[in-house]
Amino acid sequence: MKFNLIPLILTVLFFSCNQKEKHITEVTSPNSEVKVNFNLNAQGQPFYTVMFNNKTVVDSSYLGFEFTNAKALKDNFNIVNTTTSTFNETWQMPWGEQVDVVNHYNELRVELQETSELKRKLNLVFKVYDDGIGFRYEFPEQANFKEALIKDEHTEFNLTEDYNTFWIPGDWDIYEHLYNTTKLSEVDALQFANHKNLAQTYIPENAVNTPVTMVGADGTHLSFHEAALIDYSGMTLKVDTKNLDLKSNLVGSENTDYKVKRMLPFETPWRTIQISDNAPELIESNLTVNLNEPNKLGDVSWFTPMKYTGVWWEMHLGKSSWDYGMTQNMSTWTDTGGAHGKHGANTENVKRFIDFSAKNNIGGVLVEGWNTGWEHWIGFEDREGVFDFVTPYPDYDLDEVTRYAKEKGVEIIMHHETSAATETYTKQQDTAYALMQKYGMHSVKSGYVGKILPKGEYHHGQYMVNHYNSAAIKAAKYEVAVNAHEPIKATGLRRTYPNIISREGLRGQEFNAWASDGGNPPEHLPIVAFTRMLSGPIDYTPGIFNIKFDEYKPDNQVNTTIAQQLALYVVIYSPIQMAADLVEHYEANPEPLQFIKDVGVDWQQTKVLNGVVGDYVTIARQERETGNWFVGGITDENARTLDLTFDFLDENQSYEAVIYRDGDKAHWDNNPLDIIIEKIEVSKGSNLSVKLAEGGGFAISILKK
Repeated sequence: MKFNLIPLILTVLFFSCNQKEKHITEVTSPNSEVKVNFNLNAQGQPFYTVMFNNKTVVDSSYLGFEFTNAKALKDNFNIVNTTTSTFNETWQMPWGEQVDVVNHYNELRVELQETSELKRKLNLVFKVYDDGIGFRYEFPEQANFKEALIKDEHTEFNLTEDYNTFWIPGDWDIYEHLYNTTKLSEVDALQFANHKNLAQTYIPENAVNTPVTMVGADGTHLSFHEAALIDYSGMTLKVDTKNLDLKSNLVGSENTDYKVKRMLPFETPWRTIQISDNAPELIESNLTVNLNEPNKLGDVSWFTPMKYTGVWWEMHLGKSSWDYGMTQNMSTWTDTGGAHGKHGANTENVKRFIDFSAKNNIGGVLVEGWNTGWEHWIGFEDREGVFDFVTPYPDYDLDEVTRYAKEKGVEIIMHHETSAATETYTKQQDTAYALMQKYGMHSVKSGYVGKILPKGEYHHGQYMVNHYNSAAIKAAKYEVAVNAHEPIKATGLRRTYPNIISREGLRGQEFNAWASDGGNPPEHLPIVAFTRMLSGPIDYTPGIFNIKFDEYKPDNQVNTTIAQQLALYVVIYSPIQMAADLVEHYEANPEPLQFIKDVGVDWQQTKVLNGVVGDYVTIARQERETGNWFVGGITDENARTLDLTFDFLDENQSYEAVIYRDGDKAHWDNNPLDIIIEKIEVSKGSNLSVKLAEGGGFAISILKK
């Protein structure tokens, strides 16, 4: 421990003994491996500790609030009442990584009241699972406290070890940063921002965004995040590198001196800690979704998990443009070739993607740049009213495209780029969603590139949290599912509103097409799998076959092998998975394309076969409809051999395994297209060793015979 706890323990015991009655202040997980203790110190300050396998992993950590309209709420408390309970249910995901989810926890509820004149009340609720804990504050209805203007929330996580930490800076505007791997004591988000010259971001403190994952010397794995982020500000974690302490640092606004405004009664989001003694169990954990309320939408069978292609990657390559082009007087449209080349979202081009999708078991086509406004969507100070979410460009026949897609059994995926002009989008949402409903479109990709309008707000503050959530809830009324880019982080709300299907919220594939730093390095995704992916589905847009694309961008490339691009369909989870490359690049490579045709997107169950944070991971998923299995494995810049045992397969069932692996001379930079495809027969208990090249991977289709 970092300081002598004996005096503190004695004062706590003295204080507790002077309470009017003895209260239960301890709760353990169902398997008894995780334990939470709660108490008050001599000043009536609430604090908690967490133990895992009889080891303290979170030492005495204090809890409380500061307000702009009231005295701080952090001490002079009495414990009025405590209750414990047990809950155990199994609920089903309408779509997801698995069908059945066990929600089993023990709960401690603590009711506090100030001893001072106001006698304000505050409750704390701890839910302790086998895979971690969640706790939140509850502000009950009370006579002396009507409105909370929260200046700061002081939730501490006081760590007992200098963990290896995988982090991105606590940016209030974007999550699109490469991960850093340092000791906790070496986290320096401000120096990182200065080094990267991140002028378009806002990093006010030495803080990290969540999920932030840590690995201890004895193999203890911790990941800190939040669940059920509703009508509240996103939480970053300020790092005290000297004392190894994390403290909540809510995202604020330039327009108010408070960070959260709520009328009582209300609850905060859950503060979560995933706890495990190995990396794979972090991915298998359902802590975040379990801490959210059950489905409020009912039947969402109108949304079908799918693979999709689309008019997207070609714009990032510079082959075509989002904007159509217009004459100087801004009154008459003319195809001037847009900013970079021919306008991509034209009827003929979209039909080409529809035809390709229909032939290759791909259910959707995304069309970006179809609607007016792209000429003035970014870089302009006043972006309000720029986009029209119902009016197509002259070369895009919406009636014909949707008719043709329906004829071919393919669904058009709508695109709404808001340019972060939120009030414009809010005003047009009903009309825009109604248009989608008219044409039978059930999925929209929304975007929020740029500084938020109204000015002074940030992507991750309470204003935008409410905007993102309201947009999705409204979309459900029109049977529309939302895949948000430049989003607020995922916090498990997909359980409550299962039309929230996926989101970006990380450095995605597009950085490989144009980033001046060379794009995402080979270690990026082996870190993402154990950090960002713990929060929820990722629209990473895998499947690039033309790795070097020298004909478009000679100074950029994808920093993986083609085999890893296939593996990502299994490793990086989303109920929508893009076959992101150009049609001609797929048609030139029909053999690896077969895996994209075969791979599922909706899963009966998921098994994480192995993994080390930042190094490698292998995941197996069973498709719901067919019972077939698909396996994906990826590595960082280091070559390695992974041994697999197919003990997850059904008894007395033989399977044909099609293996797509790195060739003997494959390398993410020198030889990324070297791939070997082979077939073998496997059954339950079969063993296989697979060699992964530097920046490489493998994918396996395991189909019932």
